[in-house]
Amino acid sequence: MVELRRVEKRYGDGPLILDHIDLAAAPGDFVALIGPSGCGKSTLLKLIAGLSPVTHGELSVAGPDSGENAAELAYVFQEPTLLPWLTVAQNVELPLTLRAASAANREAAVTRALALVGLSSHATFFPRQLSGGQKMRVSIARALSLSPRLLLLDEPFGALDEMTRDRLNEELLAIRERQGWTAFFVTHSVAEAVFLANRVVIMAAHPGRIHEEIRIDLPYPRTPETRSSIAYQKLVAEISRTLRSVDSHGDISTQNSKPITQSAAPSASARST
Repeated sequence: MVELRRVEKRYGDGPLILDHIDLAAAPGDFVALIGPSGCGKSTLLKLIAGLSPVTHGELSVAGPDSGENAAELAYVFQEPTLLPWLTVAQNVELPLTLRAASAANREAAVTRALALVGLSSHATFFPRQLSGGQKMRVSIARALSLSPRLLLLDEPFGALDEMTRDRLNEELLAIRERQGWTAFFVTHSVAEAVFLANRVVIMAAHPGRIHEEIRIDLPYPRTPETRSSIAYQKLVAEISRTLRSVDSHGDISTQNSKPITQSAAPSASARST
């Protein structure tokens, strides 16, 4: 679905931001991007979204059936970015309005998206009436209203407290189980990356590059009990050690894939959409 081959990125005559990125995601993958500040995680999402061009290399985003058809994608930003003068339903409807969808299709999509994030009863609320977690749910609903096959999320839960973040992680995976989209998720939290993803890509900085990929073979669905399992805790410790090493030795430049198998159960995210 997504493939980057020897991708480099720099802005104008500035320093190299991303260097020799080779990365591919199949339909159903949930890829977490983690690394020190300045390693280009958000820049990589912008390249995939088409918000910024690659400087060198090749990047393709395609549907499951044809390399000629770009996949429907949606982007969830670090902040909810809701328009304060619009209601919850109107904020969710906005991208459909911009695409000139019919009124009937807009209404059906908004109803479906708000139900998915548990905010059907808040459709007429304004952003000022919502908590931080509810605002982020609206942002996710707005993205899901487009029925994406590819969802890009740039630290969407970074500003939330731990309990709210954990709950939204669980809700996000429950939605994904029903809809089956592919995801790229930027985070600074190792625990969050391990809980959500079937692949964790660890990046190094200056310039940004892939240091190592670790496959997460914990079975789906993942629940609060997953976080207390020995397998989960071992993975968090392993990735934390690798991340500390990358942060301390920014000159390391390797690209590896290191599967860590903690369960023989098949991952639900491996299915095709």
